[in-house]
Amino acid sequence: MRYLLLVYTDERLLPQFMTPEVFEQFEELGRELYASGRLLMTGGLADTSSATTVRVRDGQVLVTDGPFAETHEQLGGFSLASYDSLEQAVAMAARVPTATVGCIEVRPVVEIPAPP
Repeated sequence: MRYLLLVYTDERLLPQFMTPEVFEQFEELGRELYASGRLLMTGGLADTSSATTVRVRDGQVLVTDGPFAETHEQLGGFSLASYDSLEQAVAMAARVPTATVGCIEVRPVVEIPAPP
C-alpha cells in the first residue's frame, strides 16, 4: 500500500535545527529509501509565506495569499512510499529527523483509477 508521510514543523525553528548533520540524516534516509525501492517521491515545500490558497464558495473562486490556517506547525514536505503495513510506515516516519521538533502525519493513499 502507498502511504503519504506529511512533515509538519514550526518553520520558525528550522534555521537553527537544520544543521549540516541533520541535512546528512535526511540525505542518508533518502538514499536508503530509494535503494530499497520503497520511496516513490519526496519533496520539500517553500515557506508558508509563498502559499496561495484557493477556495470556491457559491460558485466564486476566492484566492488568498499566504497560509491556509494559522497554526504552530506548517506542512513543510512530504514523502510518498510503498510499505507492506501501517506499522512499517510509522517506523519510517519515526526516523524522519524533523519528527523530533514537529510531527509526521502518516496517511494511506486511496488509489483512484484513471478514467476510461
